[in-house]
Amino acid sequence: MPNFAEQVVKRLEDLGVKRIYGLVGDSLNPLSDAVRQSDIEWVHVRNEEAAAFAAGADSLAADELAVCGASCGPGNTHFVQGLFEAHRNGAKLLAIASHIPTMEIGSSFFQETHPELLFQECSSYCEVVHEADQGMRVLHNALQNTLAGNGVSVMVVPGDIFAADTAEGPHTADSVYATGKNKRVYPDPHEAARLVEAINKADKVTLFCGYGARDARDEVFALAEKIKSPIGHSFRGKMYFEYDNPYDVGMSGLLGYGACVDAMEESDLFIMVGTDFPYTDWLPDENVAQIDIDGTHIGRRTTVDYPVVGDVKSVIENILPHIEEKTDRGFLDKMLKRHYQLLDHVVKSYTSEAFESKKPIHPELAASVLDELADDDAYFTVDTGMCNVWSSRYLTPNGKRDEAASFLHGTMANALPMAIGVQAAYPDRQVISWSGDGGLGMLMGELLTIKLHQLPVKVICFNNSSLGMVKLEMLVAGMPYFGTDHEQANYAEIAKGVGIKSFRIEDPDDLEPVLKEALAYDGPVLVDIVTDPEALSLPPGITWDMMKGFTKSGARTAFLEGGVGRLFNLAKSNLRHIGGAAAIEFGG
Repeated sequence: MPNFAEQVVKRLEDLGVKRIYGLVGDSLNPLSDAVRQSDIEWVHVRNEEAAAFAAGADSLAADELAVCGASCGPGNTHFVQGLFEAHRNGAKLLAIASHIPTMEIGSSFFQETHPELLFQECSSYCEVVHEADQGMRVLHNALQNTLAGNGVSVMVVPGDIFAADTAEGPHTADSVYATGKNKRVYPDPHEAARLVEAINKADKVTLFCGYGARDARDEVFALAEKIKSPIGHSFRGKMYFEYDNPYDVGMSGLLGYGACVDAMEESDLFIMVGTDFPYTDWLPDENVAQIDIDGTHIGRRTTVDYPVVGDVKSVIENILPHIEEKTDRGFLDKMLKRHYQLLDHVVKSYTSEAFESKKPIHPELAASVLDELADDDAYFTVDTGMCNVWSSRYLTPNGKRDEAASFLHGTMANALPMAIGVQAAYPDRQVISWSGDGGLGMLMGELLTIKLHQLPVKVICFNNSSLGMVKLEMLVAGMPYFGTDHEQANYAEIAKGVGIKSFRIEDPDDLEPVLKEALAYDGPVLVDIVTDPEALSLPPGITWDMMKGFTKSGARTAFLEGGVGRLFNLAKSNLRHIGGAAAIEFGG
């Protein structure tokens, strides 16, 4: 008669689960022993936090169920950070948290915690298994919850329950799982009609697109063409809406660039399309419409006058025939010109000979070279902090590349463990961990994981011996920075010590040849690029008054002009849509 752990593993095998990320030990041993006897791979990480990060990234990259497991007490408490990340991203993730023996619960036993309370905020289903047959019901409910798109499910199982026998044969919870993939949510006719009326009345409309509109790119472009609207995007929406976009005006927010904020402020109707953009200070507070499949997102960031609940594709398909075509391109052309001017100014500032030969290496130069050399279908995982800034401005989308970052949770140390999950899901694809030295140092033990499993992750470390984003935050607040800098560490030597091919780059002339060799290497690689700690995300010429007044208006004229790499080429090409472009003078 199979025990509960074996039944769990069999169910996961039947659902196509290929890997479980975690650390073996103690109360989890019956589960790991069942995995040993199965076709599922156990991916041995060095910290359960990394297991949750990796499993969440695996799920989102492959659009499949992923699983992580951890032992009782200190083992599964490490899950928290990674589960918050996965849950906020909507990953299909089952976290199996083993528990102390059933009879000891409530006695302050060794390693006792209450995981059913701990994980409430970073999951939408969290239940304790009290006996083996009931556990099959809990397993079904946990799987159905996460497969239906509700984020993380947690199943808490005492070690003795894992080892307990279960009845053979069909269980009452053997239903077929519903995933709801490709579901359509059509808008309420009244809400749709009000939005159509608002669009038809408006002279200047701006669309602002996020991750929730990723499957409706063609529909968004059709709407933009009909109403002659510029398109801005969030950081998470960049990979889906920036490339080959004749309406592109860049990105908003503190990582942003270009004319997106101008387009927001000068429009008389601003439409948030599949985005729950969190930064209220960067959003208009009147004449706002919002389209979202999740009605709880609508109106919680700014005042929304025209709400529409539905998936973006269905909503636009529904309203497009009723929208009157606008013939005046004046607003769109003005924003395209403004976008070009801003990016042209930055390109001239950052492509000087002095900039390209500067030591320590300027991170914008390193970012642009990495972008040029990476595969057309590379999958980037990006650390939070200044790496977010450089990737948001220099990583060039093309419809084949992908990017994972801590878009919603904003945690450090996400890049390397996310790369583990993505590389496990796509063993033959180039996966690049765009790491900061702060994030890499925090979960550096996962270098041992990529070595053990021979995952060919390319770890590119931007090493400025500083917590650059924190330094910037302090400067913006008018504080002298404190506790942000540390002694230079040679991460190439550390990687070499664990048996990983490594390179260290200190001279900008070495960037292209060394990165080219590293990216072509057949196996895990770490490249340690020594970058300038004083190179933050502000352009040359920033004044202290700008720093002290680092508000929305100050940032628009200074911060949003930050380096933007090949985006300039797109902005320039979009001018072909403007009549008489050759006669236009472009200022700095």
